Amino acid sequence: MEKRRSDCPALPPGWKKEEVIRKSGLSAGKSDVYYYSPTGKKFRSKPQLSRYLGNSVDLACFDFRTGKMMPGKLQKNKQRLRHDQLILAKGGKPDLNTTLPIRQTASIFKQPVTKVTSHPGNKVKTDLQRATEQPRQLFWERRLKGLRSSDVSEEVLRTMELPKGLQSVGLNSNDDTLLSAIASALHMSSAPITGQTSVAAEKNPAIWLNTSQPLCKAFSVTDEQIREQELKVHQARRSLEEALMAHSLARAAENSKEMSEGKAA
Repeated sequence: MEKRRSDCPALPPGWKKEEVIRKSGLSAGKSDVYYYSPTGKKFRSKPQLSRYLGNSVDLACFDFRTGKMMPGKLQKNKQRLRHDQLILAKGGKPDLNTTLPIRQTASIFKQPVTKVTSHPGNKVKTDLQRATEQPRQLFWERRLKGLRSSDVSEEVLRTMELPKGLQSVGLNSNDDTLLSAIASALHMSSAPITGQTSVAAEKNPAIWLNTSQPLCKAFSVTDEQIREQELKVHQARRSLEEALMAHSLARAAENSKEMSEGKAA
């Protein structure tokens, strides 16, 4: 990452603007903009900046990315507001239609109209095909290969370690791809995750693969593993609670310090 810090003349004296340019990852070349107060406090967005400065500085035409006042932007917003008010004054109605656009072309084929309902007491049959998920591409999990999560500083996060009972199925399949496939299956499907239960899928996965399950061999979860996971979740929640409490105390101390400095000035 490359960091560039400079003075911001649009803000009061002592304010700094920092531009962080990303050098790697999928977002290489893009930049993030931050602002620092004279006391060193960091601001990540314009709403945070507005809440902190209050009425001391008018940020209506302030461009957060460039750090400059843009009077033209404020003028455009005023013109748009006057235009909307003029339409309402003439008796017009605002466009509140949120319906997505659909194709209006008539079909050239004769298609009978069938009423479809999932109510159990209704005599009309339910369309089971519509209730099922859309078909997926074979080995679609391989598209997740090579994707890594990173934090705000572009540091790659450490991946999770899979249990020994989880083994991948198919060619060119590694633990990272399997982890992404299992996470996607847990997020997108409501069915239980059992893996590839067919033994023939290991010999020829291109034919006997169950596309609704991730690319791993059949596995089972024991009660001991569930208890271990519950203990890890409990410890993680305790750590998060302690971190939030420490953050709240530090923020309260910082606010009281700024208030005392303001009164002294």
